[in-house]
Amino acid sequence: MIADFGLRIADWEARVDQDVLKKRTKQFALRVIHLTESLPAGKTADVIGRQLLRSGTSVAANYRAACRAKSPADFIAKMGIVEEETDESVYWMELLVEAGIVKESLLQPLMQEANELLAITVASINTAKKRKTKQ
Repeated sequence: MIADFGLRIADWEARVDQDVLKKRTKQFALRVIHLTESLPAGKTADVIGRQLLRSGTSVAANYRAACRAKSPADFIAKMGIVEEETDESVYWMELLVEAGIVKESLLQPLMQEANELLAITVASINTAKKRKTKQ
């Protein structure tokens, strides 16, 4: 009985963490949208901006899909997509800076958030893999 209660607390804590991460990934997507809308006109900024818009908004969409995974393997696969899209978003932001399109100081907070989301995603994947092998 006590063990069952502990499991329910763990489930509740996981749900709270999940809700927080859903909000963070959605806010990240919105920030990416605002960034791409504010890029200067130009062919390079347009191409990189479109790529960033796709990957940055995909992070939240794919995280939501992972939250509805049908199995641990499905969760791991979907979180792998979140990892790829987050890392790709960092890459496009680095290109914006290195191409001289956006000042690094302006992108630093968004890049920091992307790196934090990436670290959380990788940790979640690793935890899920460990749990899967224990089963």
